[in-house]
Amino acid sequence: MNERTRVVGWAAVAVALAALAVPWFMWGADGVVAGLPVWVAYHVGWLCLVAVALWVFTRRAWGLGVEGVGRDG
Repeated sequence: MNERTRVVGWAAVAVALAALAVPWFMWGADGVVAGLPVWVAYHVGWLCLVAVALWVFTRRAWGLGVEGVGRDG
């Protein structure tokens, strides 16, 4: 997989995680999951997903797209 494809892929992951940060589809929900309001349980799950995504990013793509920036030659 070339670098441009990887950059676009990680950008898509970032946009998706940002879009899911605010659970607009749960506004007004009054359900309970594991003793917590459903929106709190959602955020716990979302934070776990973000933590895993960032861990994978640091292991596989850290510095992707910036290696050549600022070098003279």
